[in-house]
Amino acid sequence: MQGVFDNYGARFKTKKALKENVLNAILEATSFFGNEYDGPVKEAPDGRYFVVGPDPYTKRSWYATITVVNGTPKVS
Repeated sequence: MQGVFDNYGARFKTKKALKENVLNAILEATSFFGNEYDGPVKEAPDGRYFVVGPDPYTKRSWYATITVVNGTPKVS
């Protein structure tokens, strides 16, 4: 599970907020193994990214999947 925040460094409080602003989202790699994308969603390679919010370390109250196809992200 990766963390996700907006361009200003604030965490998305709800999954709905992430859906509304997915193009301004930045993925945060949390793996010690270094096999996760770390950076802006709009620049992410095609694939599926599993995120948790609002904070992947202390408070997990929602989960989402960001799927990027042909450079277009969709949250489910």
